[in-house]
Amino acid sequence: MKEFKAQSKKLLDLVVNSIYVNREIFLRELISNASDALDKRRFMSLTDSSLDADFGIELKTDKAARTLTVSDNGVGMNEKDLEDNLGVIAASGTEAFKKEQGKTDEQLIGQFGVGFYSSFMVAEKVTVISRKVGETKAYKWESNGVDGYEISPADRAEIGTDIIVKLKPDGDGDNYSEYLGDYTLKTLVKKYSDYIRYPIRMLEEKKADNGGDASVYELTVLNSMTPVWKKKKSELGETELDEFYKHNFRDYRAPLHNISTRVEGAVDYTALMFVPSEPSYDYYTKDYKRGLSLYCNGVMVMEKCAELVPEYLGFVRGIVDTPDLALNISRETLQHDRRLVAIANGLEKKILAEFDKLLKNDREKYEKIFTQFGKAIKFGAYDNFGANKDKLKDLLLYRSDADKKLITFKEYAEKLDKDAPVLYACGETAEKISMLPQLEGARESGKDVLYFTDPVDEFIARMLENYDGHKFENIADGTKESKPSAEGHEKLLERIQNSLGKKAKVAATDKLKSYPVCLAAKGDVSLEMERIMQAMGGNGVKAERVLQVNLEHPVIANMETMTDDAFNDTVTVLYNEALIAEGYKTEPEFLTALNKLLSGARSAKQTKPTATAAKKSCHATSKKPTATDKTKSNGDEK
Repeated sequence: MKEFKAQSKKLLDLVVNSIYVNREIFLRELISNASDALDKRRFMSLTDSSLDADFGIELKTDKAARTLTVSDNGVGMNEKDLEDNLGVIAASGTEAFKKEQGKTDEQLIGQFGVGFYSSFMVAEKVTVISRKVGETKAYKWESNGVDGYEISPADRAEIGTDIIVKLKPDGDGDNYSEYLGDYTLKTLVKKYSDYIRYPIRMLEEKKADNGGDASVYELTVLNSMTPVWKKKKSELGETELDEFYKHNFRDYRAPLHNISTRVEGAVDYTALMFVPSEPSYDYYTKDYKRGLSLYCNGVMVMEKCAELVPEYLGFVRGIVDTPDLALNISRETLQHDRRLVAIANGLEKKILAEFDKLLKNDREKYEKIFTQFGKAIKFGAYDNFGANKDKLKDLLLYRSDADKKLITFKEYAEKLDKDAPVLYACGETAEKISMLPQLEGARESGKDVLYFTDPVDEFIARMLENYDGHKFENIADGTKESKPSAEGHEKLLERIQNSLGKKAKVAATDKLKSYPVCLAAKGDVSLEMERIMQAMGGNGVKAERVLQVNLEHPVIANMETMTDDAFNDTVTVLYNEALIAEGYKTEPEFLTALNKLLSGARSAKQTKPTATAAKKSCHATSKKPTATDKTKSNGDEK
């Protein structure tokens, strides 16, 4: 028995216990090695037709012996190859083949020479029987992964390699027997090796056609071989793409849109991406994991590679396949280098360009996408201190009060006069915003107002500052209020201010029509920002409130002659009315003040006799007047 070198023993321990995260990937590694062996023989057959064959990979199981065999009819290995490639860990036969041929074959997968040893995560013993191209003798390499390995002559009729994995016994929560099951093997092939270019076959047990209990075994191809994303666009239809999406991303609904791209240059890659019909149930939670499936020459490396899409496009699903990838030794994670950054930047530009195209040519589809994922796109415009605001601002849609539909900032600005502001209003829903008192003045003056219904909307406006020279302005902003003449009403406003105290400043406004008052904010913190910050726990952030008063409203005019009690109650009711209109909770004293005013109104009506009551009173007291009465009457008349 030959021992692994000391360094190799340490590396083997790392491979088995540290490098790989999921032990199921051992099958991916063995199939990838088999694919490389087939690639090498196919390359050699280009100059030697006798080496051409029906290339393929076969999986075989023996439940009694607890063995899983991966066979190929590739280039094979002789005694020296077994010694060099399997006796020295991290010696890559694929890498050596590239150097021998004097070229870089990007389709060869193996780079590090450690994938084979991942089989020891599930195996108590691994046997390799191989016969090399051009030779008649076969050899066997055998090891338990601890004490070393043995190489001896063997028998193999055909060129190629068998890797026989004897599985560890089950126990301590480990179920190694699952790798003998047809379902598990089919699932793993589909997950990791579905797009290996050679057929992966396995004898599959099936019921006989006669309907009896007998079973028959049929050699079945487990992988699809040709990736959908590598087909020409002319060969693909929407139905095939929809079915591919639903099958691979476990969604019973067809996607809203698909995006494909193929890039050749400094970095080569192919991508097929999809916009789902709606967000997944966990999309807006911290548990959601974004990312595209990453393949290297048809072999899945990562199921969700978050680095390929920015967070604001995390709803996009899809696949990226590239030969130009700096993988780590396990092929499960990435080395972060310029190539990965280049692919990510290219995909981001492609997605945004596709959205812009839809916005111009298929508005209905884009609005569906924005309705479902607009919050994420808005977040992208605000995130990282607005780093992406300029490339995203023209993709944002907001409901127009005048047009009653979604429009862009550009479409809004095209209707404005020079230096006119972009007006907006904030609220939880479009319905609530439409009932804001301030909208009445804007509508009467023919001004449009955009509805900001998401918490991030006003932050975006603050970050953009202006659109094409038109500054953003909140209609509930009391900082630049155009004050109407308050002549003759100074004492009334002062009286309202004294009654209101420090709750808010008082100012006259010409924005209102049918409403007596409204609430605005002065300074950098708007009413909407105050609510957002308080919801996030920032209770110290307060807006400087302004109660704007419509001096022409009858309610305000009637306050001139009110007693102090009625006046104070009216101010309380009006202030709370303004709070309600802005979506705030009312104060505890609101109902008390309201009931007192209503009671006072009823009492006033009851103290004034009606015509019928006066008539009844007159009849009830009618009697013949006395002399004294007459005298009093005459005196009164005088």
